[in-house]
Amino acid sequence: MLQHEHSNHPLKGNLLQRANFTLSTAIEAFLYPSIIAASLLAVAGYHNEDIGPRYVILCILSFAVTFPGEASFHERPLRVLRKLLSNWLLFILIMGVLGFATTYIQYFPENILLAWVVTTPIAYGIIYTALRFVLPRVLSSPGNIRTAVIAGVNEIGIHLAQQFQSDPYLGTHVLGFFDDDTPDDFLPDISAPIKGRLFDLSEFVKQNHVETIYLALPMAAQPHILGLLDSLKDTTASIYFVPDIFITDLIQGRFDTVGNMPVVAVCETPFTGFNGFVKRASDVVLSSLILLLLLPFMLLLAIGVKLSSPGPVIFKQRRYGLDGKEILVYKFRSMKVCDDGDVIKQATKNDVRITRFGAFIRKTSLDELPQFINALQGRMSIVGPRPHAVAHNETYRKAIKGYMIRHKIKPGITGWAQVNGYRGETETIDKMQKRIKYDLEYLRNWSLMLDFWIIVKTILVIVRDRNAY
Repeated sequence: MLQHEHSNHPLKGNLLQRANFTLSTAIEAFLYPSIIAASLLAVAGYHNEDIGPRYVILCILSFAVTFPGEASFHERPLRVLRKLLSNWLLFILIMGVLGFATTYIQYFPENILLAWVVTTPIAYGIIYTALRFVLPRVLSSPGNIRTAVIAGVNEIGIHLAQQFQSDPYLGTHVLGFFDDDTPDDFLPDISAPIKGRLFDLSEFVKQNHVETIYLALPMAAQPHILGLLDSLKDTTASIYFVPDIFITDLIQGRFDTVGNMPVVAVCETPFTGFNGFVKRASDVVLSSLILLLLLPFMLLLAIGVKLSSPGPVIFKQRRYGLDGKEILVYKFRSMKVCDDGDVIKQATKNDVRITRFGAFIRKTSLDELPQFINALQGRMSIVGPRPHAVAHNETYRKAIKGYMIRHKIKPGITGWAQVNGYRGETETIDKMQKRIKYDLEYLRNWSLMLDFWIIVKTILVIVRDRNAY
């Protein structure tokens, strides 16, 4: 929900984090699961419970389920709070179902479990806030600062230096840049000066005990890179290559292998492997439950649609689905017409085509309920980019760069753009561009917790939204 807001290029952030797995990243990994286990023991001890095997087993299981922790010191506090609450609610749900299914929950007093549920997020919030204040001071002490240099005065090298300079949790001080081509007007206001040419790098590293070298040189400079690596073999510095593919807008950028060949994903769906199974399973379970619970209500809505005006109850419209393939999307009909041709006019405020009952179900998003059938069929997902009519797709794919990338995943009943204010009519290219921006952000940052958060926010948006008509 949304891991990766602090950087436009997720793989850049991953490289920085991997290269600096020190005190801050270790605390991030262990903090959340450790507090969960410690809170359980503290609550049990406060109530004079005998801390025997049952509590030890629950602590170990809780730690294993939640390790490593997701909340990062790099993220905004409000984002961390959202992740904490959504992760904790999901943990309670999983452990509750497991406890009832195995009857293991009966071995714990209800007051202990309730106190644990309340105490853990409070304890985490207090400790996390204290660490955000203390850690930068600890990491900035002389013994904890890593020294680094960057080979390459370019966009990637500058961005790398700015990340180190602005983020105290990375614990790295950049001594300077090295490059054979150093335009005077390229360097922004950063504290790292140009120290010399690439030829001077090896000697500088040895004389100044540099711990880490980042090679931010373009891939076209391969002969220079190979020669530079040969000269650096006489040093003990760690060397990282930051290739210039990161100047592009990566979607689910990550390392992978094909056989024994390393490859880098530049544009990929987040729903590969186990993630795809998790996404599909959540869609099937939630769609089934919602349809079973709302079936009587949906029958009443169907009667209302039928009585509002002549025409079918269900409106079927062609939309683009996964990989840009056409699908049929279901909605309760809210208009007197059923446009599905080459030219489709979007609904506007006070649109004469909308029936009185149709205005009500559009305002409350009740017209979207049949799409849970689409989600159960596998054509759609509960959360994902909202599908647009085929006619609109053909228009916007030519006008907005990266528009079709949103079709790397199934369209959703609700989405990240909709809960961020871009629900309803998109009468200008600018509004559609902003909607696509949020759709692509969802692709970069997907997690099951993000899906649950979007569902919660959707309910809140529907209650107070003024953009749907």
